[in-house]
Amino acid sequence: MGASRLVNRNVNAARGRTSMRLEPEFWDALREICQREQTNIGTLIQHIEAQGHAGGRTSTVRVFVVRYFRGAATDDGHGAVGHGTVEQRGPSYKPRAA
Repeated sequence: MGASRLVNRNVNAARGRTSMRLEPEFWDALREICQREQTNIGTLIQHIEAQGHAGGRTSTVRVFVVRYFRGAATDDGHGAVGHGTVEQRGPSYKPRAA
């Protein structure tokens, strides 16, 4: 069995400092959201927790990240950056790095 890809980081959550384990891609996404929203990770995590979710904290964060970027990925936005479709890009298609 391989090593876990999860990265453990300390954050300031609603009930104080705690640690969260997320994939590196989710930490990158959280940093990008913080830049876009002009906030820090602790404040963002507190905001996410305040919205409520049936799962635990990490599940709540993952769902928030997906919803955030799905909301940003409108048809207009997708067309404006010229991504096309996966079928047009072929089987070797990989999303562009941010």
